[in-house]
Amino acid sequence: MFPSMPQDDPWDADASRDVARLNPGRPKAGTYGAVPDDDPEERPSSDDPDSGEEEFEEIEVVPVRAKLSVAIGGFAALLATALILGTLTTGPDVRAPYAIVLFGIQLLGLLSWTIALGPPAATATAAVIGVTGLAACYLTATADKPGLLPLLYVTVAGYLASLVPQLFKREDRHRISDSFRTTLLIVLGVVAYTIPIVLSREPLGSQTILVCCTGAGLALLVARLTDAVFPKPRIAAQVPRGAAGVVLGAMVGTFATAWLGSQLVFPFTPAKGAVVGLVAAVAAILIDLAVNFGEAGRRLAGEAPTLWLARHMTGPLGGFALMFGTAWILLHLYLT
Repeated sequence: MFPSMPQDDPWDADASRDVARLNPGRPKAGTYGAVPDDDPEERPSSDDPDSGEEEFEEIEVVPVRAKLSVAIGGFAALLATALILGTLTTGPDVRAPYAIVLFGIQLLGLLSWTIALGPPAATATAAVIGVTGLAACYLTATADKPGLLPLLYVTVAGYLASLVPQLFKREDRHRISDSFRTTLLIVLGVVAYTIPIVLSREPLGSQTILVCCTGAGLALLVARLTDAVFPKPRIAAQVPRGAAGVVLGAMVGTFATAWLGSQLVFPFTPAKGAVVGLVAAVAAILIDLAVNFGEAGRRLAGEAPTLWLARHMTGPLGGFALMFGTAWILLHLYLT
C-alpha cells in the first residue's frame, strides 16, 4: 500500500486571512472573482436624482430694444440720404466737398470698426488707416481718369503700413497672426467709402449709387423698424433680430429700386433696377446681421461688449462699405 500523504496544510484558514489583509485590493474568491470589482466611488449613486439625466443649460433670450432699433434704422436712412445727395450734387469741378463728407464718414467707420474689432496697437493702427483713407479720397478726387487701380495701391500700402505699429510691443506681436485679417477688413472698409467718388465720374455711376443706396438704406430702415414692432421669428435667441424684418426690408428695397429703374435712363429698366437694388439690400443686411452675430459671440465667450455707440453704428457703416464694392461690380459687369 502506498504510504499515507501528510495532511498538514500550511495554508490553513488563518494564513489565508493574513494574506487577504496584506493584499486588500485582491478580488474575493467566487464566481466573478477573476474580474475586479468597480470602484464604489465611481458607481453612480441610486440616491442621486440627477444620475442618468442630462443637464441642459437654459439659453438666454436677448430682448429686442424697440427704441434702439428705430435709432439704428434712422441712422442708416440718414447715411443713405447723405450719400445720395452727395453723389447727385457732385460735378467735375466740385468733388472736394463730397470727398470731405466721405472722409468724415470714413473716420466714423474707422472709430467704430477699431473699437469693435480691437486690433493690436489700436491707436497707432487707426492713425495709419486714417491717413490711408485721406490719401484715397485725394487720389480719387484728383486723378485724371476714374478707376480702382489707385485705390488698390493705396489699400496695399496702407495695410502694410498699419501692421508696422503692431510689431513694436511683444504682446502686440503675439496677436498679429490673429489680427491681420481684422486689420485688413478695417482698411478695406475705410477705402471702400471713396468708391462713390470713382462712380460719380463715370456715365452711369451716379445712377448706380442712387439705386444701390436707396435699396440698402430702405432695407436697413424697414428691417430695423420691423424689429421694433414685430421681431419674430427670432433668428437666434442670442441675436435681437427677427427674420420678418430681414425679409420685409429686402422686399421693400427691391420694390423701390424697381420703380427707380423705370424712371431712370437706359440701360436701367424695372428689372435691372430690381436686381441691382436686391443685391445692394442683401449685401447691407448681411453685414448688419454679421455684426449682431459677432456681438452675440463675444457675449457668449464672456468678453466685454463693444462700446455701445460703436456697436450700433458698425452694422450700417459696414453694410454700406460692402454695398459700394458690389455697386462697382454691378456697374461694370451687369449694367454695361
